[in-house]
Amino acid sequence: MPAGPVLCAQCDKPEYQCTCEKYCTICKGMENVRLCMDGLYYCPDCREACDVTLADTRGH
Repeated sequence: MPAGPVLCAQCDKPEYQCTCEKYCTICKGMENVRLCMDGLYYCPDCREACDVTLADTRGH
């Protein structure tokens, strides 16, 4: 587990500061995508299918 906040793989910023175009890494969908623990963005369906968890954004 990373010691600090999870950062976007493209811009190295937390989700609330990221200005990258947000789309799902798997299906390229743009609805309800969120930053996950691996630094990539996923839609709810792909997040569930790939068993990835949301990045913790409570720290901002």
